[in-house]
Amino acid sequence: MPATVIVGLQWGDEGKGKTTDFLAEQVAMAVRYQGGDNAGHTVVLGDEVFKLRLTPSGVLYPHIACIIGPGVVVNPATLIAELDMLTERGINTAKVRVSRNAHVTMPYHVALDRAVEARLGAEKVGTTTRGIGPTYADRALRVGLRMEDLLDEATFRHRLGKVLPDKNAWLATLPGGEQFEAEPLVELAMAWGARLRPNLADTTWLVQDALRRGDHVLLEGAQGTLLDIDHGSYPFVTSSSPIAGGACTGGGIGPLQVDEVIGVMKAYTTRVGSGPYPTELTDAIGDGIAERGHEFGTVTGRRRRVGWFDAVPLRYAVAVNSVSAIMLNKLDILSGIDEICLCVAYQLDGERIESWPSSSEVLGRATPIYERFRGWSEPIHGARTLAELPENARRYVTALEEMAGVPIVLVSVGPERTQTIERAYRPMRHRAIGPAVASLAGAGKRQPETARTVAAG
Repeated sequence: MPATVIVGLQWGDEGKGKTTDFLAEQVAMAVRYQGGDNAGHTVVLGDEVFKLRLTPSGVLYPHIACIIGPGVVVNPATLIAELDMLTERGINTAKVRVSRNAHVTMPYHVALDRAVEARLGAEKVGTTTRGIGPTYADRALRVGLRMEDLLDEATFRHRLGKVLPDKNAWLATLPGGEQFEAEPLVELAMAWGARLRPNLADTTWLVQDALRRGDHVLLEGAQGTLLDIDHGSYPFVTSSSPIAGGACTGGGIGPLQVDEVIGVMKAYTTRVGSGPYPTELTDAIGDGIAERGHEFGTVTGRRRRVGWFDAVPLRYAVAVNSVSAIMLNKLDILSGIDEICLCVAYQLDGERIESWPSSSEVLGRATPIYERFRGWSEPIHGARTLAELPENARRYVTALEEMAGVPIVLVSVGPERTQTIERAYRPMRHRAIGPAVASLAGAGKRQPETARTVAAG
């Protein structure tokens, strides 16, 4: 059975939570592979809305083992509150496991994040101030505390003693920087460890054993490709690797174990925080999209910046993630707009460019070149096949698919699981097999439809 990676193709908030929840019924294990409680997934089940920060969206299915991998940074207070919330709402969290190697977000990480952002002022990155960047920085400096350290007081006290004086010294140089004493932090950590001890495990072997048994494993990232620490618009990025390659390091699998990569994108774009955003809308159309799409951060509640769909970074995201199929979310939010714009290239220093410039300085000088599409007035929440969509909506989906170069296999027309248009065919990368077997396997193999056929239903 395959390992499937779900990855955001934009600046995050693409609807990966719904994608994971929709696909999770078919899998045995869901793995979160990067990010921290700075990210949030919103899942709607009937009248109930679940906002998850650390737990994989698959937790809403009782049969799924949910894994928080070693690539995630964990704020234990957030995780404990989330597990308690789920239990109170009737969700079984007994199968949630957290990597013993995952790094711990401590209170001084949060304080540093807030103080540094305040010092930067107008040039701030726009983080959620949840302490994620400082936690990943400590991991890279090899002075971080890991979840396993919460289980042994002597070890925790020793490692905290090596790092806390430096944190207090740095905080003392920052406006409003508070100071931390060791003893309260030790007591807090030991309480976290006692509460989470049953949930801690060597998750890499759990994932590997599941794949060895033939179980289908779903790996879910947070944020999106354009916020990747290496491939995004640096420095306005997150501190980890949301791209599909991050699923290997952060989830504990090898690249040959990935059979498909499902990219997730919205029918328009949003981003949070600072940084260049060529297609941003600051008019009534943007306000309307934000209102209808409930474009407010799951973690912070702040309004997301809204813009037209941008195909320039889409091509880049499809390439760096080896995307095999796409889920398109929030198509319904564009209903009622007379004319829809799609950015197909940039004007930069008098030249047309179609390649994504990951440099923030260069991107800030880019002007979008648009193709324009007639909109549709009909509500589309009830559509369950592409053929049931208005003609102009199908044409728009066709254009997005042709820009991506891979099939759009799922189209969301509302927040609930049932409000999803699904194609039966989903391409996957099959592992290498012998030539004789390959020739037999190829006989009668279904060929993918063209993009235009897909959009026409």
